[in-house]
Amino acid sequence: MSRIGKKPVAIPGGVTAAVDGQEVKVKGPKGELKHVLADQVMAKADKDGIEVAMREDTKDARAMWGMSRTLVANLVTGVTEGFTKKLEITGVGYRAAVQGPNLQLQLGHSHDIQYPIPQGIQVQCPKPTEIIVTGIDKQKVGQVAAEIRRFRPPEPYKGKGVRYAGEYILRKEGKKK
Repeated sequence: MSRIGKKPVAIPGGVTAAVDGQEVKVKGPKGELKHVLADQVMAKADKDGIEVAMREDTKDARAMWGMSRTLVANLVTGVTEGFTKKLEITGVGYRAAVQGPNLQLQLGHSHDIQYPIPQGIQVQCPKPTEIIVTGIDKQKVGQVAAEIRRFRPPEPYKGKGVRYAGEYILRKEGKKK
């Protein structure tokens, strides 16, 4: 049984939530998000918040129950606080800069990489070796950060590349004479 699915999602002040069949809409100070729940679960809004329940007790429904509750909780967190991912760039001459609607990356390739910033996502570069990705949709923020990291993932010998802040890179020993 899901223990997280039993807990209702609390709706803070200044946030409105509406359940229309399988669709959950949440509107807050940072914007509006919606999510369509899986067919195995149902949601209802009441004074405590939004409760997610299984339609029938099957293995698939139990698998979707806790995840659906977490997705609804992420909607509420997104419209109130938002989500942030920090990336660090390590390597000589590696740097990033925001230029208009694009993120320009110099990562040791023969050319600069122009990454178009998707709508609903803000990218900042307070330092040339630091990238901050923010937005209200947790999935979109994580996807953009992963796409930026994929241009030059950290290599195991010197650790050069783009990594998440606080990510530990398993280092290898170089060749010996």
